[in-house]
Amino acid sequence: MTENFSNDTFKSEKGIHTDFIEKMTYGDYLQLDTLLSSQKRLSNHHDEMLFIIIHHVSELWLKLIIHETQGAIDAIQRKDLQASFKMLARVSKIQTQIIQAWDVLSTLTPAEYMEFRDKLGNASGFQSYQYRLVEFVLGYKTPFILKIYKKDPEVHGILEKAYLAPGLYDVSIHALADAGFPISKTVLERDFSKTYERDESVEAAWLEVYRNVDKYWDLYQLAEKLVDIEDWFQQWRFRHMKTVERIIGHKTGTGGSSGVGYLKKVLDHYFFPELWDIRTKI
Repeated sequence: MTENFSNDTFKSEKGIHTDFIEKMTYGDYLQLDTLLSSQKRLSNHHDEMLFIIIHHVSELWLKLIIHETQGAIDAIQRKDLQASFKMLARVSKIQTQIIQAWDVLSTLTPAEYMEFRDKLGNASGFQSYQYRLVEFVLGYKTPFILKIYKKDPEVHGILEKAYLAPGLYDVSIHALADAGFPISKTVLERDFSKTYERDESVEAAWLEVYRNVDKYWDLYQLAEKLVDIEDWFQQWRFRHMKTVERIIGHKTGTGGSSGVGYLKKVLDHYFFPELWDIRTKI
């Protein structure tokens, strides 16, 4: 009965294309043959497929986060804040997706993971160059990270370029200066390869924005978009840490890090510190 209904419905759609001998299909456009053949298990364990797909999906979302964040940086530099808001709002929505991915991975039990963990060798999410690129475009620069990628000159070049370039917060601070706020020269002319540190002039500027929302509406919107991204990023970090703890406890990570201990440390880092500090002072 269901099959007949489906056939009748299909036949009623007269405009549906069925001849693709010389036309591009959905699979062609998305290169599904490449995408769906990339999940290659190194063990015969059923759950290794879950492990691979979760990380593939996360890498795709990270790619889009980088694309949108770099687009937002360009828009802010062009003084087109409205365009950046759409991109940054999209980043926040993407972040909710990669956070939920941890819920799926957490269905993997410690006993199941240990069946294939040895097959990973020293491969680890710690080495994800796209995750590091996200950190770089958000302004968190760590020089030792670049050493991991010397094996691949192309990847190393991409990371080095982002490492030396202004991050999302840097261009946002320049937007404050463009609006007439007296931002410290040391901040505006700082070495972008260094991780940003709190500055009183930046805090004073954001405080003024929040105290005069109507006057600085665009900058206020920008600030809240940044807070959204950092909020979701911290939630992602927390879910990452708890998922790792749930599956391997306090074992050393395959990449050599302290695992849960390392993940707990990075929870204390802020990309946009003044935007959090001023909440106590408003």
